[in-house]
Amino acid sequence: MPDVQIHIGGRTFEVSCQPGEEAYLRSAAGLLDAEASVLVEQIGRLPEARMLLMAGLMLADRTAGLEEKLRRSDEEKQALEAQLSALQSAPAERVEVPVIPQAVRETMAELAARAEALADAVEDKLSA
Repeated sequence: MPDVQIHIGGRTFEVSCQPGEEAYLRSAAGLLDAEASVLVEQIGRLPEARMLLMAGLMLADRTAGLEEKLRRSDEEKQALEAQLSALQSAPAERVEVPVIPQAVRETMAELAARAEALADAVEDKLSA
């Protein structure tokens, strides 16, 4: 079992861990050290047990807050997945596009041609 030296709140501790877990242990100790450093800055030197207890409680508080946030996010995700599933299973909305009959299109084309002819005639009379 490897022994790892960790530093928490200005103190050094030697801790044993399983092979391969050294990096995880150092990371966890870094989190605990960050909380302990805050305590040391605010209060000053504390007995080792009290410092570790308080730092552990601060981490536990932060963890509880993150777990609550994660729980709310999971609930929101489930609600969105249910909404998506309902939308995907709903029948597609039918959209009808009106078709203009050929006779109406021809009449409109004739009217447009007449309007253009009248506009040209008016323009010619105004230019003369």
